[in-house]
Amino acid sequence: MKILVTGSSGTVGTRLCEKLLEQGHEIVGVDWHKNKWKPEINKMTVNVDLRNPKKLKKLPTDIDFIYHLAANARVYELVKEPDMALDNFVTTFNVLEFARKNNIKRIVFTSSREAYGNDEHDVHTEDMVRVDNCESPYTASKIGGEALVWSYIRCYGIDGIVTRLSNVYGMYDDSDRVVPLFIKQAKANEGMTVFGKDKCLDFTYIDDTISGLLLMLENFDSAKNNTYNLACEKGTTIVHLAEKIKELLGSPSEITIKDNRPGEVVQYVANVDKAREKLGYNPQTDFDEGIKRTIEWYKNNA
Repeated sequence: MKILVTGSSGTVGTRLCEKLLEQGHEIVGVDWHKNKWKPEINKMTVNVDLRNPKKLKKLPTDIDFIYHLAANARVYELVKEPDMALDNFVTTFNVLEFARKNNIKRIVFTSSREAYGNDEHDVHTEDMVRVDNCESPYTASKIGGEALVWSYIRCYGIDGIVTRLSNVYGMYDDSDRVVPLFIKQAKANEGMTVFGKDKCLDFTYIDDTISGLLLMLENFDSAKNNTYNLACEKGTTIVHLAEKIKELLGSPSEITIKDNRPGEVVQYVANVDKAREKLGYNPQTDFDEGIKRTIEWYKNNA
């Protein structure tokens, strides 16, 4: 297939493109940044600002399938700069319009576990999202993006899958997300700050996320027009994350615990039974193994 991947220079996008190429697909990457990790993917990447619909005219239209990953995805950054959340909504609208105008009928939209907000549930199934639990502008941009996808499914005959990702980590990430940030700080013996003593999230090793995304392509006709959690199904506290990284790197870094920041979800574990049943998804990498692999990758690549 000829597959368009937006956000192809990001963490998930890079790994997804890598695996799609291994399967023999033709890739068109779309990003406003060059791909710093993989020169071969960079050669297939069209540098386009998806906020500007006129710029999408640079993209080929003979596309069989779209993975829409592109987003401003740092929750607290969007609390500080909410216009970045508007970017997410606009880019999703423009990608859907590109699909509609060019008769592209299959799309996967990556939403987020942030859509569940802070509620009374320890484990979350796909039917638990509530608009009134919206914690942040980022959350709003993802819930709004989901709504847009469903509107195009119902109005324009586009078939779609919405998937809610959860704290993807592993490789191809030099941002200030918590895993690469803590690894960088521990390697430098710098202090590490945990925002939320009891904050517990479902960290998902990148190859488990990618396996789920690839299964959506493989099983699209039977899985389409539905929403799926992709995650590990186990919660890990941020305190444990920091302590484990310190242990594996032999670092004397001090861990400071502060209050939760505005806009952030403090408890999330996914139920992935629907993805298991409909897609054959089965996460393989528990947290301890995943963080070991991640640290080894950063030792050799960052």
